Formats: sequence, structure tokens, C-alpha cells
Amino acid sequence: MTASFKTKSDSKTIPVTPVEAEVFDAWLAGETAEVKNWVKSSGFKARPGQISLVSGSNGSLVRVLLGVQNYEGMWDYAVLPANLPGGSYKLDVRMAPAAATAVAIGWALGGYSFDAYKSIKSKKPPVLVWPARADKARVKAMVDAIFLVRDLINTPAEDMGPSQIAAESRKLGKRFKADVNVIVGDALLKKNFPTIHAVGRASDDPPRLIDLKWGPKNAPKVSIVGKGVCFDTGGLDLKPAAGMLRMKKDMGGGAHALGLASLIMALKIPIRLRMLVPAVENNVAGNSIRPLDVIKTRKGITVEIGNTDAEGRLVMCDALAVADAENPDMIIDFATLTGAARVAVGSELAAMFCNDDSLATDLENAAKNVDDPMWRLPLWRPYRRMLDSKVADINNVSEGGFGGAITAALYLQEFVSKDTPWAHFDIMAWNTSPRPGRPVGGDAQSLRAVFEMIEKRYR
Repeated sequence: MTASFKTKSDSKTIPVTPVEAEVFDAWLAGETAEVKNWVKSSGFKARPGQISLVSGSNGSLVRVLLGVQNYEGMWDYAVLPANLPGGSYKLDVRMAPAAATAVAIGWALGGYSFDAYKSIKSKKPPVLVWPARADKARVKAMVDAIFLVRDLINTPAEDMGPSQIAAESRKLGKRFKADVNVIVGDALLKKNFPTIHAVGRASDDPPRLIDLKWGPKNAPKVSIVGKGVCFDTGGLDLKPAAGMLRMKKDMGGGAHALGLASLIMALKIPIRLRMLVPAVENNVAGNSIRPLDVIKTRKGITVEIGNTDAEGRLVMCDALAVADAENPDMIIDFATLTGAARVAVGSELAAMFCNDDSLATDLENAAKNVDDPMWRLPLWRPYRRMLDSKVADINNVSEGGFGGAITAALYLQEFVSKDTPWAHFDIMAWNTSPRPGRPVGGDAQSLRAVFEMIEKRYR
């Protein structure tokens, strides 16, 4: 990421001029005749994302014109790295510190590519002179966190199973001097994490609960829980081929937990952080959990398995229970939990459920501030009856197909105390089509917004 920036410009550095469409005519009126002629001949209208490479008298590139919706917007600049020739560039506008930081983040995200398995690597991205007044430490921490999320999700399940997620967590803990404890295999039963064990026991890479702690013990407690299903076959309720194709991304919630934890630690937010990632593979074997099995959870609630493909909420419930037992200031969880959330809000929005209106409002405001969208859905208590079981305290699925994201969130809510502020993010964690700075593949959703909220509350 740092290779995308340089400290100073030189004689070969090319200026980039952002132009908003709303002021295009006024901007053009103040330009030279040569620029006016170039703009006319090239058809540049300052449409968001439109780029015009301005040539000098000798044919060399002397300036870049960039159409933007908002000249201080992060994503407007993410289009540049993939569409500029190699070399160094600088912005020829002055920005407030927050805007300069956002623009630098957008530039860096626009240079991302996942080529770990490519024989021919991606071309070296162009270099940007650091925008004046940009917070370099913040840019690096934010981009590192998002790249970590993307890389973890994009890595094939063969190379990113429960053991590898645990190794990545230990690496993160070592970097920031955090305590990392990993409970593996049958030790989960001894430590009373039965649902995590039940879902992951059919894999040859044993299930794990990753538990990272960082920060002063007397600081406000913030717990982050991330679903770490490294591959989901559906279990005995086997997914069809099309439904299984992208299931390497089913650990996207766990990747978000690691990314958010790295950001909090890198920028030294004064909290007592706890990150919990139940890491499993939902595989098929002779010891797989079966439909209509009944499991007693860590909290003591018995759950009937209505569908083995609703495994994410099973591993999450034990992790939420142990997080809640500490009476934290808040719990935030991320999970690629339901297809119903995608039907409700699509792939580009995170569905957010929250039991605390103050926390929800802070999250929504943060999302607007940093352009990291989410949409709140209701924890509609009357739907709790849809999870009733005739033989256990609760079923892990409802019988009908309606309100699936809500019933999944209501299931998780059973494992969080009423007095604990809790937000649950049901995320896609994957871009299905490319946008500037957001290529097809794994991605962070609502991570920047959640961090913004935490920083404002505790900084």
C-alpha cells in the first residue's frame, strides 16, 4: 500500500485536477484557450469517473482532468490508479485534513488487486504525492485493515481454513502485543462451546474459537464477534453447486472482525477490545450434525437443528454468549448470515439490526459521515414465534421463507442480554460487480462506519 504514495513531487510529477460537473462551465471559463480546445475535442464533461489525459505540445502527458461528484469524496479518486499510466501524480487542489485523508484512502483502495495465485502479477500502480494535510497513519491503518479483509476473503478455502484464520489472528496479536487464545477441537466441549464444536467437527481442520484481547483492563469494554465459517457445504442439508460456489467468503464476518480489530489497535483507541471468531468448516462426514438433532448451547438454551445449512447462527451464538458474559459496553457482530438480507437490501448494503436506538443512531450517522452505507432492519419480536420448537427451546430456522434475515437476527438476540447494546451486521462481504476502488471479490462492508462510531464514542 505504501508504494502507492511518495512524499515529494518532482519535475515529472503530473497534476490531477478534479472538476465537479455542477461547476464545470465556471471552471472551464477560467482555463486557457489550449485547455478549452482540449476539453472540447476530447469530450470531457466532468461526469463522475470521467478521465481526460491532457497532452502537451510534444505529446507527453502534462495534466489529468478528473470528473467528480464531490471533489472531497473518497470513491471519486479510486478510479484513477487502474486508469492512469505509470508515473507520479499530485492533486492540484487544497483540501481540509479529513478530505485529504479520505482521498488518499480512495486512491490506495483503487490500487488493490488480488494476484497471489497469478503467474503474471499486476502492474505496479501509479504513485500519488501525499495530499497536503492527509493523516498518513490513519490512511495506512484504514487501508491495511480493508486489504486484510479482502485478502482473507479472496483466499481459497484450501489455504484459509480454521487453522489459517487462527494463524492470521496470532500474527495480528503479535503485531499489536495483544493476548490471543485459541481453543481447538474437543477442547471446545471441555470449555463449553458445544455449537461451535458441533458445526465444525466433520472437518479434518478442527473447529476453533479465536479469542483476542487488547487494551487496559479498566477501559470500556467493546466486543467484536465475527462468523468464521471458512467453507460452507451446507452440511447434510447440502447446498447445490451454484449455492456453494462462493462459500469461501462465508468467513467474511471473521475477516471483518480481524480488520476492525487491526484498525482499533493501530490507531490506539482507548478501549478494552475483545475479538471472538468461531472458525469452522461446515463439511459432510459420518459425524456431521443432522437435521432435528438437539444441541445445548453455552448459554443453556437448547436448539433444534431445523437445517444444517443455517450453521452460522449456531457458531455465533456460543461466541455471543461468552462476549455478553463480560457485560461489555457494546457488542458488534459481523456475519454473512442470510440470503434473505441480500433479497431485502441487495449486495451493496449491509443490513443492520440493533437492540439499542442510541447505538443504532450513532452507527447510521457514522455511515453517512464516511460514505459506508448500511440499512437498519427491525428486530420484530412477533416473528420470534416462527423459531418455536416442539422439542427444544428454539429452532435454528423458521418453517417459512419469510423474514429470514429478521428471524436469524432474533435467534442471535436470544444470546445477548437485554441491557447489552448490540448491533448485528448481516453482510454480503463480496462485490458482485466492479465499482471504483471496489473490484469483484471480497470486501469490507460497514467496517469504516463501525470504526467511526467507536472512535467518536471513546476517543
